[in-house]
Amino acid sequence: MSRSPSAEESAAIAAAVERFLAETAPAGAAEEEATSPWQRAALAEGVGAKGIVQKHLEGGERWQS
Repeated sequence: MSRSPSAEESAAIAAAVERFLAETAPAGAAEEEATSPWQRAALAEGVGAKGIVQKHLEGGERWQS
């Protein structure tokens, strides 16, 4: 007598398999940092030196440091 699992049973099985895979997966290789802390901060703040220099050269805003 064979029956198909209910939707709840199927979801529980899928969740158990996913949990097992996550718990037994090998640790990822340590990556070398691709961006410097200064570059990360500039990207987070949306700072772009090229636009600032261009405005200054065109006679726009004064260079501020």
